[in-house]
Amino acid sequence: MKAQLKNYLSLTKKEWNGMLVLVILIIAVLAAPYVYQWYHKDSTINSKAFYEAAAQLNKANPGYQAAALAGPKNGSLSKFDPNTLTAAKWKALGLSDNQVSTIINYRSKGGRFYKVEDLKKVYGITDSNYKALTPYIDIPASKEPVAVVVELNTADSARLTQVSGIGRAYAKRIIYYRERLGGFVNKEQLKEVYGLDELKYAEIAGQLKVDAYWIRKIPINTISFDKLRLMPYLSYKQVNAIIEYRNQHGKYASMADLRNIAIIDEGILRKIEPYLSFE
Repeated sequence: MKAQLKNYLSLTKKEWNGMLVLVILIIAVLAAPYVYQWYHKDSTINSKAFYEAAAQLNKANPGYQAAALAGPKNGSLSKFDPNTLTAAKWKALGLSDNQVSTIINYRSKGGRFYKVEDLKKVYGITDSNYKALTPYIDIPASKEPVAVVVELNTADSARLTQVSGIGRAYAKRIIYYRERLGGFVNKEQLKEVYGLDELKYAEIAGQLKVDAYWIRKIPINTISFDKLRLMPYLSYKQVNAIIEYRNQHGKYASMADLRNIAIIDEGILRKIEPYLSFE
């Protein structure tokens, strides 16, 4: 038994040498941080000298420390109207490129600042921005919203932009769609204009009215395919069917004749009826 245990625990010379090397490596790894600190001692900062230097700098340049902490001096700001201020001047007030871009985009789409608090509604404007700029915002009384009711079928682009909530982009889209239709029969048709959703419609509907007298009628018995194709309520196949039916059966006498065209359902007929002339 002892002989077996001795044979089990005994080590060869090669194994002893390997163990010795391993022990030396472990000791070297553990000692390395201490050796490094011994040869690379951190220099101690003289806090007294640092504060004396800071005091001398502040004495030589009064207000330097306050300016560094508080940002631009209030004295460098002056009264401004946020509805007319240029992008460059917004940036000079300390706003970032993204903030300036948001404001300019907001105004280009018809957004306006009617009171100082409206600046807080702009995405990206922080509380610190608002507090710093508030004392200098000056919105003339003439910028207050004025009650206006615009007739959709006769208004040009300039007139449409007088409606709160309609900028140049929306005005252009409304006029383009109006030309394709031949005029608006009711205000609800505005929801068919690209980008004009329920929320935007609710915002502007009270400032608009429609006079159907100004609708441009479609002479269904003489109109060409290309011109009828502009009507947004009709597909290419439906326009083609209307022209072909007319070529085969002669002039349309009333809406009843159009009901004979299978691919035009009652919903489409109700939409186009106000625009049709059977003369």
